[in-house]
Amino acid sequence: MFSKKNRAEVRHEKHRRLRRHLLGTAERPRMAVYRSNNHMYVQLIDDTKGNTILSAATNQKAVGLEKTNDVEAARVLGEYIGKKAVEAGIKEVVFDRGGFIYHGKIQALADAAREAGLEF
Repeated sequence: MFSKKNRAEVRHEKHRRLRRHLLGTAERPRMAVYRSNNHMYVQLIDDTKGNTILSAATNQKAVGLEKTNDVEAARVLGEYIGKKAVEAGIKEVVFDRGGFIYHGKIQALADAAREAGLEF
């Protein structure tokens, strides 16, 4: 009657289902997001070569955050990765929410990256 899977297992299954349809290339990399209890991590990945092109996290000093686990931190991280990607010549990405619900921190990060110049 009840599911024996915990929340992390359900998220992993969702992420596996999403990844069947998402593929990043050098021209349009996959923007993978991971959210832990204390931090957020973003990577721009070229899946054809298996390379990470850019990465950023809320715990990096370059991002410059005091509080790292709220919506405002996600917004700052989205602006940071968006600016870095535009500087590197990347204009379009495929957004990979990592099985997380597109709400709150994930949505704030995506909206800020769009405002910084990324398209997805």
